[in-house]
Amino acid sequence: MSTEFLAVAEGGVLSLLLVGSVLLTLSQRDASWVLTSYRSSNYEMLSSFSLPLVSGDVHNEAEGKTATRRRPLLTCVHSSVATPPSSPSTSSTASGGRLCLEPVLFKLLFGIDAALAKSPVVLCGLPDGRLCFLPLRPPGSRLRVLHSLEQPVVFVGASGVMETGPGHARCLVAVGEQGRVVLIKSDEGGSAGGGNRTVFIEGCVPGPVMCGCVDKKRLYYSTGSDLLVLDLPEVSSEGEGQQMIGTSSMTDAALQSPTSLNVCRVVALAEPTCNTAGEVQLLGLSVRGQLQRMTLPVEREDARLPTVPSTKGGRSVRDLLSAIGDVCERASLLKTAIKSKNQILRHLNQVLNISFLLIASTDTEEPLPIQEKPIRCHAVAGWSRLLQTDSLNLTCVLDNSSPYVLEGGWTLSIAVFPLSCPPGAGGESSSTNFSFPFHNLHPGETLEVSLPLAAAGEASFPMTVSCSLIFSLTGLLGEEAANLPGLQDSCVSLPLNTLTVDWLHALQVTGPIATHRKAASRPSDTTHPIQAFLRSRRIGRGGRGEGGGETEREQHAASVRVSSELLRDTLVLKGSDLDAQNVGLSLLDWLLSEAPGGVAAGRHGDKISGSVVHAQGPNGHTVKLTAKEVDVGQEESLAAVEVQVESASIAAVCGLHHAVLSRIQALLQTAPERAASTKSIQSLGLRQALQRAERLLQQIRQSRISGAFGVGVSTGQMSQSLLSAYQELRENPLLII
Repeated sequence: MSTEFLAVAEGGVLSLLLVGSVLLTLSQRDASWVLTSYRSSNYEMLSSFSLPLVSGDVHNEAEGKTATRRRPLLTCVHSSVATPPSSPSTSSTASGGRLCLEPVLFKLLFGIDAALAKSPVVLCGLPDGRLCFLPLRPPGSRLRVLHSLEQPVVFVGASGVMETGPGHARCLVAVGEQGRVVLIKSDEGGSAGGGNRTVFIEGCVPGPVMCGCVDKKRLYYSTGSDLLVLDLPEVSSEGEGQQMIGTSSMTDAALQSPTSLNVCRVVALAEPTCNTAGEVQLLGLSVRGQLQRMTLPVEREDARLPTVPSTKGGRSVRDLLSAIGDVCERASLLKTAIKSKNQILRHLNQVLNISFLLIASTDTEEPLPIQEKPIRCHAVAGWSRLLQTDSLNLTCVLDNSSPYVLEGGWTLSIAVFPLSCPPGAGGESSSTNFSFPFHNLHPGETLEVSLPLAAAGEASFPMTVSCSLIFSLTGLLGEEAANLPGLQDSCVSLPLNTLTVDWLHALQVTGPIATHRKAASRPSDTTHPIQAFLRSRRIGRGGRGEGGGETEREQHAASVRVSSELLRDTLVLKGSDLDAQNVGLSLLDWLLSEAPGGVAAGRHGDKISGSVVHAQGPNGHTVKLTAKEVDVGQEESLAAVEVQVESASIAAVCGLHHAVLSRIQALLQTAPERAASTKSIQSLGLRQALQRAERLLQQIRQSRISGAFGVGVSTGQMSQSLLSAYQELRENPLLII
């Protein structure tokens, strides 16, 4: 805060009060209380008064704390002659929070000089229990003690229990922290002494007292745990004043037991007000900072009578029945709300259990196989024909093997995107997302959905299919989500597994070698005649020349060699029907029928009957797969199976070669552990094969560097160099042993 807003540069101020144009501050310095007055216009100090401390540490027996820790209390008292009277409906406290006393009591308490000067008087309630006063106008005034409560002063107010007119309060009320109440009033001396005298009535109420306020006849105070009301006594004005001074026995009998208002945690109270119906209204501040308004019913004069009029009794019964109906209705609404929230919590607990289950299965050091995951997806790829158009579809199956039910709100999300960009895509890979909401998938049940992968003629393979479960919090909360804008787009995404659809899945097998010429001499049934004609006139890449048809174009080939002994071991472990006489036929049948990575090819019919298979790729070109047994080595030969891929399309050859290698790699992971082969590495010619592969790798790197910097190599030359290296590498493959 800026210094321009500084009013008084005084440290240690505990209380302050503004009286007209005078600002008063009360502080504790060393061993005395200091009351200082300032002019409010320019904050010039007018005077200062001090009062020595009775004890620096007044002990509180009830709580064992020091009374000096409570802040002192400052209030202002006026004579009712000097202020306009208040309305009859208000209490004896004038507007603005000033206490107005009847002139006789004012003169008896503060002296004739203050009464004649109509001076406001400042009352100080100190934490050591002293109630002090200071008249502001009379010259030579000093701070003096009026009474001592022997406990911290909590409240000072004016009550109208002895009012003779509006605004003429004839009783000053002081309340201590431990419940001591002091009523100070004027009383006529009667026949014994004539004249008026001051009477102090002392009593105790249950404490501790945190705050209080008074009206005409009652004292309202809060103990923190309850709000209580005390009816102030009306003492006879004749003959009893002299006896009551300093007598505690009659004082205790004068105070009645307080009545509870069943309001707790109130720390501050404002002056009570009275409405037109005669109801008393209290304004309180709770310990949590809530402003509370409390209305007290009008007290009837016949409230203590045992009988109640029949009309009022009937009205009370109707009111009670209406209140009971309201309570029942609210209880029913609360019961429904609690039931709804319990259901939401149960559903959310189910979602958390499923989330932890799936996260635990992915956080393991060794990823679990797809078959062992509690919630997994597997798929079947197959061709279908609709409106004379062939398309490759994927049937995805969600298998719930967990002990939990996938209830409403879950969605199966499938994202499909190619690993390589098709020609003409501009180097960007586009993905397609599919969402399938479902309800109540119980343990052991499956959910089957279908989605299109590619149309005939597209060659963007292999494709990655990413499966995940998504739970929307909006579906969980229902209508309540509309009141929470931040949760409308919130969801929980849990990845399941990733599937791969390669060229082997997308092949359409046409038959064995006997039907090769017929299948190769005619255009594809699924290809448009104009597209077949344009494809037949297409010029081969790298200046290879023209071809009149696909059978006349140059054929590309790639091969993979696998040890026959390795195939016998692994295919037996995989549970396939191994043909001991023809390992190549068994390998070819396994490549076209197995479901690696959770995706199976949806082919119907008999098994492969020959070691040569003709098929049509997804790009419309025909391909030939051949599996034959060969002997590798010079001095000592090793039986192996060579799988060869042939096609006029280099894209089909690369795609199928990659698919075959990927499946054989997965097959090697299941191979049994055994000692190394005794065959001579030199006799098998593997060293020369490795040297040839390293030379080709160096050639590929050099071509890429030259093409990147554009050093004397055109794009066509670089493509031709890479193609020749690829062909040499694929025509002379390494042996997988």
